[in-house]
Amino acid sequence: MRLIVFFDLPVDTALQRKSYRVFRKFLIKDGYLMMQESVYSKMVLDGAAAESAITRLRKNRPSQGLVQVLKVTEKQFSSIVDIVGHHGDEGVIDNSDRVVVL
Repeated sequence: MRLIVFFDLPVDTALQRKSYRVFRKFLIKDGYLMMQESVYSKMVLDGAAAESAITRLRKNRPSQGLVQVLKVTEKQFSSIVDIVGHHGDEGVIDNSDRVVVL
């Protein structure tokens, strides 16, 4: 399962820019990978892990702007069609191959 986070945050004032940077750093630290500017995704194992990640998003949300999260299955996520450019960073394994179940 994937969580895709979309956000549109104001960056007019210094405080708003700081809030944007703090939120973006939280996403990266929490394991999200940037798909596009203001669109990040994270793979989670199941619905409980997804709800836990959403709870952490709510706790770290900025005070202004719009933050949305979409849950999709791996099959749905793998059906993304790149029209221009390419998806993901070179050298980053961003699929179920990176999951180790102990």
